Amino acid sequence: MTAVDSLAGLEDIIARSRAAQARYESGGSQARYDRAAQAVAWAIMEPTRNRALAELAVETTGLGHVNDKIIKNHRKTLGLMRDIRDAATYGVISDDPETGITEIARPMGVVGAIVPSTNPAATPANNIINAVKCGNSIVVAPSPKGVASCEALLDYIHAEFAKIGEDADLVQMIPAPGSKAKTQGLMEGCDKIVCTGSQNNVHRAQTAGTPAVAVGAGNATVIVDETADLAAAAEKIRASKCFDNATSCSSENAVVVVDAVYDAFVAAMAGAGGAVIEDEAAVVSSLWPDGHLNRQVIAQDADKMIAALGLDGEVPEGTEYIAVATTDIGPDHPLSGEKLSRVLALYRASDFDAAVETTRAIQLHQGAGHSVGLHSSDDARPMILARAIPTSRVIVNQAHTFATGGSFTNGMPFSLSMGCGSWGGNATHENLHWRHFLQSTRIVREIPPREPSLEDIFAGYWNEAGK
Repeated sequence: MTAVDSLAGLEDIIARSRAAQARYESGGSQARYDRAAQAVAWAIMEPTRNRALAELAVETTGLGHVNDKIIKNHRKTLGLMRDIRDAATYGVISDDPETGITEIARPMGVVGAIVPSTNPAATPANNIINAVKCGNSIVVAPSPKGVASCEALLDYIHAEFAKIGEDADLVQMIPAPGSKAKTQGLMEGCDKIVCTGSQNNVHRAQTAGTPAVAVGAGNATVIVDETADLAAAAEKIRASKCFDNATSCSSENAVVVVDAVYDAFVAAMAGAGGAVIEDEAAVVSSLWPDGHLNRQVIAQDADKMIAALGLDGEVPEGTEYIAVATTDIGPDHPLSGEKLSRVLALYRASDFDAAVETTRAIQLHQGAGHSVGLHSSDDARPMILARAIPTSRVIVNQAHTFATGGSFTNGMPFSLSMGCGSWGGNATHENLHWRHFLQSTRIVREIPPREPSLEDIFAGYWNEAGK
């Protein structure tokens, strides 16, 4: 098949998507948009289908854990539906007599969503819900390993759409087999790109000539200081690090522990399933045997990870993750980067200020703009971190994976895509949410003049500096 032939099917899908979106918008209403979003949500949340998608994802990608994916599919979708339940995305969304401005919600058009193999059902579902809630159509480009999950998800969505008489062409995917050429064609042919995944895809999305929201690399670092509840911190780090076998970009990749509580925290980690390994060189050689992450370790259950690293008999029975003691940071020290596995880099800092410096160095090496965490009872220290680190989020006394992308116990929007701001080369520093799928038209009317005098603006300046 020639390149031209392979792109012909994509061009047809984009054309159908564009026509469907035009019909959806012209016949739109808030009730219709809300019902379509509910249909997509139930397509993935219905328990039998949720389990089938989770099992298919692990079977075809070899990544993650079935029960955790079931939880993720359910909670991420439920949280998103809570977030958007009362959001106005159709018609007049604000009307301000004081400014004379009336704002009218308008869709983006055709959304092109590039999604990763780590969350081959949850991420596309999140994007699809946001898209249809805001009056868009959407075409999904899954990673090669995620094709089967995406196909199954779309089958479920189309079945739900049939129940409510909604247009199946609103939700499509690029024709299999996927390719870089097709993904590039989608990015160039859609109206808005939403990209989560490899930094190669992110770069291509941001240079495709189409408005894009793409997210930076994760490499979350958390500090445990001398005021922390060590047992609680150890348990939260375990739960977060092990969830879905560390597939999340928000999974802890490094912990920096203040010296005064280092030994006590290592003991707390051991009590929560974490085994400290002192032989850094052995782990590095096994984790990156040819300069690339060992696929027998990436996103695997603990027993498989331990075996692949040659640690059978070297760690206690029941070990759920390993923490490798290290001191170095940078491109020549891969433990300081993202590991996509139940492997944690463990740093020791003389005091809190030194821990901040170590965390900053790690973020500048990899993960700038994403997020950092802090386990502490000192209320002043989150602000210190927020001002010292190039980060969009400081997660305080929480399991990082569960908190960063939205939780029922914090105020962050539910999302699987975290923007990293200018620090990470992204257009947004926010969690990707419904507002990124919506634009607006403003009607601007004349109002009585509100022109200030020079004294209104400059009186304070003149008093200080003179005219």
